[in-house]
This record gives sequence, C-alpha cells and structure tokens, in this order.
Amino acid sequence: MTEHALRRTLGLRDLVLLAVGTVIGSGIFIVPATVLRQTGGSVGVALAVWIAAGVLSLLGALTYGELGAARPEAGGLYAYVRDAFGPLPAFLYGWTAFFVIASGSVATLAVAFASYAQQFVPLGAVAAKVVAVSMIVAVMLVNVRGARQGADVQNVSTVVKAGAIVLVSIVLLALGRGGHGPGTPAVASARLDGSLLSGVGLAMIGVLWAYEGWQYVTFSAGETVDPQRVFPRGIIAGTALVIGIYVLANVAYVAALGAPAAAHSDRVAADAVGAVLGPAAAKVIAAVILVSMFSAANGITLTAPRMYYAMGRDRVFFARLGDVHPRFGTPAFAIVASSAWAVALAVTGTFEQLLTYVVFVGWIFYALGALAIFAYRKREPDRPRPFRTPGYPVTPLLFVLSAAAIVVNTIVTQPARAAVGLGMALVGVPVFFVWRARVARVAVAR
Repeated sequence: MTEHALRRTLGLRDLVLLAVGTVIGSGIFIVPATVLRQTGGSVGVALAVWIAAGVLSLLGALTYGELGAARPEAGGLYAYVRDAFGPLPAFLYGWTAFFVIASGSVATLAVAFASYAQQFVPLGAVAAKVVAVSMIVAVMLVNVRGARQGADVQNVSTVVKAGAIVLVSIVLLALGRGGHGPGTPAVASARLDGSLLSGVGLAMIGVLWAYEGWQYVTFSAGETVDPQRVFPRGIIAGTALVIGIYVLANVAYVAALGAPAAAHSDRVAADAVGAVLGPAAAKVIAAVILVSMFSAANGITLTAPRMYYAMGRDRVFFARLGDVHPRFGTPAFAIVASSAWAVALAVTGTFEQLLTYVVFVGWIFYALGALAIFAYRKREPDRPRPFRTPGYPVTPLLFVLSAAAIVVNTIVTQPARAAVGLGMALVGVPVFFVWRARVARVAVAR
C-alpha cells in the first residue's frame, strides 16, 4: 500500500456545488407530478411536503456538519458509523454502497443519460449502451486525474444545471397562466382525512428520496481545506440551496400548467416548458437533464470512492482500494473499481432490480450516522467542536425518526421487497468475518 495521503484541495464553493450537483439528478423533472397526485392535487399541501422533506434533510446536514468538522477524515459517514458502532455496520454500509447503492445510482444515471440523448441523436440498443458506458468512463477518467479536476467539472456542470432550472422557472412564473386558471386547488381546498394523510406519507417518502445525495459530501471531508470551518458551511449551504431550487421549480410547473394538468403529466418539466414556450423548447429541458445526470454521476464518482478508500485502509476490504495514486493524489484504484462495476451494472441492466430492493437500506445507515453524534458527545465531551449542531438533541433525533419512518414504511408496505433488500445487505456479514479472519492470518504469517 502506498503511504501517500489524499490532498486537501476542496473549498467552500466546491462543497456547496458538490451537494447541489449530487442531489439534483432527474427527480425534480418528474417527481413533482407524482407528489401532486398523492396530495390530492393541492398545491399548498404538495409544497408543504417538499419544504418539510427539505427541512428534514437539512437537519441531517446540520448533524453531519458537526461530525465532519470534528472528524474531518476521508470516508465520512462510513467513519462516523465505524467509530460509534463498530466496523461491522460500517462495512455493511460500504458493501451495499459499492455493489448497489452508489454504483447502481451511477449506472442508473448513465442509462437514463443515453435515453435522453436519443432526443437529439437516434440510438439503437447497442449504441445506447455505448453512450452509457462512455459517460461512466469519462467521469471516471476525470476523477482519477485529481479531486481538483473532478471538482472543477462538478462546479461547471452544477452551475449550468442549477442556473438553467432557476432561469426556466423564472420564465415559467413570468409567462405561465396555468396557476391562474379555474380548477387550481388552493391550500384551503384540501380536506384533512385519512386518504390525504396516507398520500402525504407516500409523497414525503418519495420527496426524501429526491433529496438524497447530500450525505455524499461527507466522504470528501478528508480533502477539504480548513474542514473545521468549511465542511459544515458547505454541506448546510448546499442542502439549503437545493430546497430553494426544488420549491421554485414546483411553483413554476404549476404556474405553467395548473395543478390538474401538472398532476397528470408524466414529464412535468418538459410539458411545462412546452406549454409556455412551445413544443420545440421542450428540448431545452432534455439538455438540462443531460447535464444534470452527468453532474450527479460525477458527484458520486468524486465522493463515494473515498469511502472504499477508507475501507481499504481499515483492511476490511481490498487493501488496494486504500492506495493513493503517487502522481494524481486520488484513490485511483477505488475510482476505477467502482466505475467498472457501474459499467457492468449498466450493460447488464441489473441495476434496476438491485436499486429497487436495496435503496431504502441506505436510510438505516443514514440514521446510524446521525446517532453517532450522541456517541461522540458522550465518549469525548471535551473534544473541540468547531461547529455544534443547532437544536441538539432535537435536530438529530428528528432526522433519525424520519429515516426510520422510511425504513419501517418500506418493510410494512412492501415486505417482500424489504426482505430481499435487507438480505442482500446482510450477505455482507459472513463476508466481513471471512475477510477479517483472512487479514488476521496474513498478519500472523508476517
């Protein structure tokens, strides 16, 4: 294993744009319609769900802000779980992230990227796979060459997509007439009954998933300049900015189409732009989505391999994952290995089934990460904490409860799917013990 260390090259702007770019993928262009349907077409209730889910995500960011400032090391969330609850749960998170959650998300984004590219260039089945693979490889090469290079690409692509969403939203608000037409439900028109409450619960879960991704920033704490000051500001500001962008976009879609039409749209962003600026302008949204998905894939590739790097350093996974490239100063092998697996998932199409079953499992570890703050404060009460979570202990507890609600809801409403997902994660338990025994034998032999 090389003894080179990761270089601290990321500043406040990098972390803010990394959080924004990793969260915003394709969800904001599609999910708002589903949320409107689930909340009975009430604009007020739908917006309340987006704001509430955003605030819950912000509570998580505030909690992780303290953890990252106190322990600014590579691996982030993995390290928090490891130090508070031991190596096994931390390994299980890294295991599921490597084989499904992170790599599967990159594969999903790449395949969707190829699908949207067909609005500009006709692609056959083979050509579409080539485009998907090419996107993964391009992102991989950028990030192998340096965290600075990966962050620069992330910054540009995030500014383009976030700026485009904001600009398009302003145009829709200025020119749209849908929100002023008859039939647009007002806040007061929503009847508080069992059906609405059930719909709000489903919508909340979907929107929380749309906000997912800000936690990836924690993996890059080990490459952040002046992390005690910069890290908490970056993750909190980035998450808050996403909330504003999401709420603005939702209001703009309704202004363009009206609530009834927006609720029944399968491509609400494209339909909203088409209604205001004409069908040809819908391609603008397709282009924004392409940039958005590329940016999200780049953000995951820039951050997640730092967790595998930490696992390699801990000798709970392949030791080579903990190597740092002597020239580029990146965990190059971890980046290449995870990208190669994402390519395999994209080519075979297995990512769809895997993600469907396993993605909710990530919330178990997000909750454990937030619970780590209690363990840290109890074990190290005198440790310097340059940033303290506002509202502690309520802030982390609310986030933990929201994460638990997602997990419990999935288990209750989709027990078969939940069992498969938990089973896939728990396959890592025997792997962990076999791996640890192997490492122990090698150590004794030396």
